[in-house]
Amino acid sequence: MSNLDENKALAPFSCQFSPQVPELLKKLNCTIAISTYQAGKLVFISAKDENSLTQLPRNFQKAMGIAEDKNKEKLALACKDEIIIFKNSAELANYYPKAPKKYDALYMPRSTYHTGALDIHDLSFGNNNELFAVNTLFSCIVKIDNDYNFTPFWSPPQINKITSEDRCHLNGMAMHNGEPKYATAFNDGNTPQSWRDKITETGVIYDIEKNKIIAKGLAMPHTPRIYNGELYVLLSATGELVKINKENGTYDVVVKIGGFVRGMSLHKDYLFIGQSKLRKNSSTFGKLPFAKHANQAGIVIIHLPTASIAGKITYLTSLDEIYDIHILADKTRPNILNTLTEDYKEGLSIPKTTFWKRMKE
Repeated sequence: MSNLDENKALAPFSCQFSPQVPELLKKLNCTIAISTYQAGKLVFISAKDENSLTQLPRNFQKAMGIAEDKNKEKLALACKDEIIIFKNSAELANYYPKAPKKYDALYMPRSTYHTGALDIHDLSFGNNNELFAVNTLFSCIVKIDNDYNFTPFWSPPQINKITSEDRCHLNGMAMHNGEPKYATAFNDGNTPQSWRDKITETGVIYDIEKNKIIAKGLAMPHTPRIYNGELYVLLSATGELVKINKENGTYDVVVKIGGFVRGMSLHKDYLFIGQSKLRKNSSTFGKLPFAKHANQAGIVIIHLPTASIAGKITYLTSLDEIYDIHILADKTRPNILNTLTEDYKEGLSIPKTTFWKRMKE
């Protein structure tokens, strides 16, 4: 394994990576985006050259779900009590005063939805740029717009009241044809936090269109995704990527990764999957039997056609828990600005042109 910060072994966000990872990212012409609520960051990982990586962490309070629109220009990030929408400007990137011609994309904050603290998990753009989110606290999938904190779109059939009780720990959402199609939850309960009783045994997958459970007895399912017409899910408690038989609810293990897996994104033939190191003081996961085996945080890259591990990135400091992963295609060195510093106010976009005001050193 190579060390991203060879001269700063204990620097913040130090990590090791398989030697082939930088070359693979160069070949795939992409950047990895990861969200970590534990560290309060959105992190971009890019290939600096064929032998080394570089990363760009930005502060966002309780960063969770990441979404990108179909035109690959807008990025949405769910945070503690808001969802921030960013718009990429390659021109602003090119003339970024602090580092001109260094970045090939620059995501600038353009709007914020003040949702309140809903414990939003998965996030996705749908048809006509509608924004869907998994509202875990209220046990429903919602639409986000500027009229309300949220508008309920669907809730599991057993949920008889939209209330802030996290009744089944609804967490994941798979999109199909621009709308939510499948959802994952830790159980099918209908009382406050009923899912905690047998957390590793009662996970379910819902078919949203049919409004019914299609698989049950799963080990903490997260991150349902439809790839090549197949439904894939991560079983966090067993460290497995599985493919679900949508007709009878059985599943095949595609690859056993180990540890606590959550967050994945497919780019070409490669699937990027997040691993989390469970903290002993975690009220939700820290005392679970498998927690002692969840001792690494990072990214495992799977070559999906052969179900083989193509590379790993493992964090040594700062980052313990990953929520989401999203691959930014055709962006090899992107940047993103938050609203916590003044920088974002200096870059101005209008139709057909952009401006940078003079930035303070």
